[in-house]
Amino acid sequence: MSKQMKLTGRCLCGAVKFVGTANEPKVAACHCDMCRRWSSGPYFEVSCEDVVFDGEDSIAKFRSSDWAERGFCKKCGSNLFYHLFESSELQMAAGLLDDQSELHLSLQVFVDRKPPFYTLANATKTMTAAEVYAAYAQPPE
Repeated sequence: MSKQMKLTGRCLCGAVKFVGTANEPKVAACHCDMCRRWSSGPYFEVSCEDVVFDGEDSIAKFRSSDWAERGFCKKCGSNLFYHLFESSELQMAAGLLDDQSELHLSLQVFVDRKPPFYTLANATKTMTAAEVYAAYAQPPE
């Protein structure tokens, strides 16, 4: 049974704040090349629905692929979210959340793209790039 959670968070400078809901306190980590360039490590996210922003005029969006965009704060540069166009949910950066006490890492994607200089010790479900593309999108050309 899923646990509906209300989540609040903000960027580093506070120009962007948000409220949203998550079905469970699960965090996913993405090790793809784009996420690592964007966040200088894995991108840790919590999938949220019904996200409402305060300070939306401070949000910039970057279309990083044919199927998704990334949002960040124009003022401080904080990574805010990853958004698949065909979904209403936003994958909010876990580090933005005001309360992270109930979160747990449950999934790692693009594990075959992870560089050798780090390893996450958590036992999680894992997906390779091929598995991610098969489940959610076509691979880039």
